[in-house]
Formats: sequence, C-alpha cells, structure tokens
Amino acid sequence: MDKVVESEEQAIPSIEKAHETPEGWEPNILAFACHYCAFAAADLAGVMRLSYSPNVKIIRLPCTGKLDQIYVLRAFEKGIDGVFVAG
Repeated sequence: MDKVVESEEQAIPSIEKAHETPEGWEPNILAFACHYCAFAAADLAGVMRLSYSPNVKIIRLPCTGKLDQIYVLRAFEKGIDGVFVAG
C-alpha cells in the first residue's frame, strides 16, 4: 500500500485569515491555581520579590480538579485571551 502524505496546509484548510498583532498588545491571562500547589508557588514568587506581568490574574481554588469547565468558557466570553489551570 502506498500512502500519500499531504502537508499540513493541504490537509487542514484555515478558516481564519492571518492577522498581525498590534504593537504593544499584551494578552489578558486568567490563572486558576490550586491552593496547595500552584498558588503556593505564586505566593513564594511574591515572597522572593519576583514579578510577573500585571495582566495575569490569579484565582485561588481549593482544588483545580473540581474546576467546572463553565468558568473557563465564561472567562473567554468575558474577553480573557488565555486561561491557565494549574494544580
């Protein structure tokens, strides 16, 4: 059997047209962080006087394993550019 391998561009046509990112644009990121793991690391970074971009907002949860997907989808509906779930 001979298999024909198509390039990615031919296999999946793009629905969206490419566009350039405006100069100075920074994405708004929402992070859902587990209280005992990821949030503890973010807290330690603060204690060590490390900084991260102010456009990253962290929401502390008791456990990210119980995070309902509706909150992730709602974040995108409200205009958040990216969601990070860390546990």
